[in-house]
Amino acid sequence: MDNTTRPMPAIVIQDPLLEPYAHHIQRRLDQVNFRIREFTTDGKAFKDMALGHLYYGLHKEPERWVFREWAPNATEIYLIGEFSDWGILDTFKFRRINGVNWELEVPLGILRHKDLYRIFIRWPGGEGHRIPAWATRVVQDPATLIFNAQVWSPDVPYVWKNTRPGGKAAAPFIYEAHVGMAGEELRMATYDEFRKNVFPRIAKAGYNTIQLMAIMEHPYYASFGYQVSSFFAPSSRFGTPDELKQLIDEAHKYGFRVIMDLVHSHAVKNEMEGLARFDGTHWQFFHDGARGTHAHWDSKCFNYGKPEVVHFLLSNCRYWLEEFRFDGFRFDGVTSMLYLDHGLRNFTHYDFYFDGNQDEDALTYLCLANRLIHEVHPGAITIAEDVSGMPGLASPLDQGGYGFDYRLAMGTPDYWIRIIKDKRDEEWDMGEMFYELTNRRKDEKVVGYAESHDQAIVGDQTIIFRLMERAMYTDMHGSSDTLAVERGIALHKMIRLITAATSGNGYLNFMGNEFGHPEWIDFPREGNGWSFSHARRQWSLADDADLKYRPLGLFDKHMLDFLKREEVLLHPHIEELWIHNEDKTLVFGRAGLIFAFNFNPDRSFPDYGFLVEHGKYSIILDSDQKKFGGQGRIDNSLVYASFATSEPHKGLLKIYLPARTAMVMKWLA
Repeated sequence: MDNTTRPMPAIVIQDPLLEPYAHHIQRRLDQVNFRIREFTTDGKAFKDMALGHLYYGLHKEPERWVFREWAPNATEIYLIGEFSDWGILDTFKFRRINGVNWELEVPLGILRHKDLYRIFIRWPGGEGHRIPAWATRVVQDPATLIFNAQVWSPDVPYVWKNTRPGGKAAAPFIYEAHVGMAGEELRMATYDEFRKNVFPRIAKAGYNTIQLMAIMEHPYYASFGYQVSSFFAPSSRFGTPDELKQLIDEAHKYGFRVIMDLVHSHAVKNEMEGLARFDGTHWQFFHDGARGTHAHWDSKCFNYGKPEVVHFLLSNCRYWLEEFRFDGFRFDGVTSMLYLDHGLRNFTHYDFYFDGNQDEDALTYLCLANRLIHEVHPGAITIAEDVSGMPGLASPLDQGGYGFDYRLAMGTPDYWIRIIKDKRDEEWDMGEMFYELTNRRKDEKVVGYAESHDQAIVGDQTIIFRLMERAMYTDMHGSSDTLAVERGIALHKMIRLITAATSGNGYLNFMGNEFGHPEWIDFPREGNGWSFSHARRQWSLADDADLKYRPLGLFDKHMLDFLKREEVLLHPHIEELWIHNEDKTLVFGRAGLIFAFNFNPDRSFPDYGFLVEHGKYSIILDSDQKKFGGQGRIDNSLVYASFATSEPHKGLLKIYLPARTAMVMKWLA
């Protein structure tokens, strides 16, 4: 069909500003369709091309073990391990098949469950030890710190007991979590401990989706899991593959969906543990030369134009969905994938999205990944971490988008940090605040958040710490009464409520931030004396009735309860009702509710009026309640009736709105 007669992609019709770039969008769609045809020449479903994990790697068959590896530049490959006393023996030499693949058959009695192994590869001009690219279990020797693959073939495979939650999540309330730092002791926590100790807390808090970080194996713990070495191996730091399966299985019993931080944006540079120079070349999995290295992250960049690499990554998506029954993925580093310069600039015009700086192969890969994920598991959730605002990222594929279900509202936490850090409370601009929290594409779903792990890592500060600073160390006892803590508690609740209430279609919180976990995150490393003091969660702070953390957690729970009960995030329209910058007040309506905020640090308004739908209203949430750490200045038993006005169906509602207080009101009649 000629380009001039093609129907315009739906995202262009929805956003006319995209019309000058329609040919770019159509070119990407054509490339995606070409790749799909390329992968489905045998007439099978597209998802059936992503089964590399069932072919490559180590597999136990009825009468043998079979091992396959893709290594085009290799001249010899040997399997070495405990069974060979780590020697290079001809008995365990692979044979080349299909020109680029290698295969080895081993009798059943040779390899046993939990045996350690590696492969030894020779190539023109060199040789080296490698962890197999498709290894599903990798462990580190605590004495030597050397990583090895491990045979994982228990006599009784894990038996799943619970089914996944059905259908799509209506509005995900996401609890972002890191298993290793989820315990209170000065050590790494485990999958089992997370399942037993943290699940009840997440359920009680009201979150319905868990986002697990650092699941894919990574050599350096302090990388937070973002320098991946073995893409098919769940991190052994926290336990066994079966223990991870049990964690996800029991999460489904609770009704949680479990999504994983998926790192397909780059890979660790380590050669022995990772994919770098796997077969002696720099270009097997990655781009050659400067394009193959992410200078800012000191990592390797995948070549998304190679069918073998796309096959590897798509198989990886399917593997985690089926082998471990994850319910979707949060794709890390999408901005870095989209642009040849990794998006390291300001995006101020649509030209920046279509100016030739885009990695067309990466754009195509993201579309293919979303197509495959939803074909394998129609109820899966995919979330894009993109700071650039690429149009169509969270629009359906058939409308010209990339197929993600959601994008993260990454500008929101940056906004909060900026005004808390750089402006006095009296300088906060209410109009700017409402714009920043509601400015998003109408054709995309968005997950909002006030802060994630990014705002808590070493060198930064959490919102609660920015608000209170050192007063957190001395004045969080219930009997203490200081202005710094009073301000911090009040604004912490207000910031979370206004962020959640204006979120597009989902809300995210990092583990412990719901109760104002103090300080920052810093993993054990040489620079801190290998300390675990900041790589843990001090749950006892939230459990102690004498401390002021507990009321913050209780407020967060009540906030989520009404947001879910009233289905607030399923109602996209947010109506501005009143903004007064001098008063520092902001009022808006959503889902039939009235949200009123007074950010004024010292002025309370006893009879504050604004126009609403005429009728009677009751308070369903009030941040100033004493049980939430407030002063209890508002009578929640009152019913407020609006006064008739000359405007049809509109009434003047007058309320008592104390300083640094937020309330939510529901229309009664």
